[in-house]
Amino acid sequence: MKKLCVFCGASMGRNPAYVTAARSLARALATNGITLVYGGASVGIMGQLADAALDAGGQVIGVMPQELVDREVSHLGLTELKVVGSMHERKAVMAELSDGFIALPGGLGTLEELFEVLTWAQLRFHSKPCGLLNTDSYYDQLLSFLDHSVNEEFIKPAHREMLIVNDDPMALLRAFEAYSPPSKDKLRTN
Repeated sequence: MKKLCVFCGASMGRNPAYVTAARSLARALATNGITLVYGGASVGIMGQLADAALDAGGQVIGVMPQELVDREVSHLGLTELKVVGSMHERKAVMAELSDGFIALPGGLGTLEELFEVLTWAQLRFHSKPCGLLNTDSYYDQLLSFLDHSVNEEFIKPAHREMLIVNDDPMALLRAFEAYSPPSKDKLRTN
C-alpha cells in the first residue's frame, strides 16, 4: 500500500482524543512510507492530520476544490496540493490516487465520502479496503445501525464485513494489508 486516503472533520470535535488519534494515524502512515491523501485543509482534524504526517517526514497530497482554496482554508505546506473544479472531482481524484480509505471522526462530509467509496467497493468498482478508526467509540452507533441494516436484509453480511474497524492505527493498517474483497457483489443474489 503506497497511498491511503483519510476522510475526517474540518473541525476539531469536542473530544481531544480525536486529534490525538489523527496525529497517531498520520505518524503510522509516515513511518510505514505511506503517502497521506486527504481533503487539503489546514483546519480541524484535517489540518492536524496533515501537520503530523509532515512532521513525521511523510508525504501529503491534498485535493481541494478551487472555491475552498479561495476561502483560504487550504494547507500551504503540503507535498502537493491538487486544485480541482468541484467536490465531485475532488472525491474522484482522491479515490483514483489512493489504495484504500480510512475515516476518522467527522461529520456529514466524512460520512458521505466513506459511504461513497464503500458503495463503490460493494458494487466492485474497486477492491480497495475501507475502514474506520473508531476513536473513543465514536462510530459505535453507526456500526450498530449497519448491523441493523444487515438484520433487515438491506446490506449483505459480506458487504458489512468489508468495513474494517479498529481503534488502533497500526492494527487498522495491518488489517488493510491483509484485506481481501468479498467474492460477490451487490447485484448478484447468490
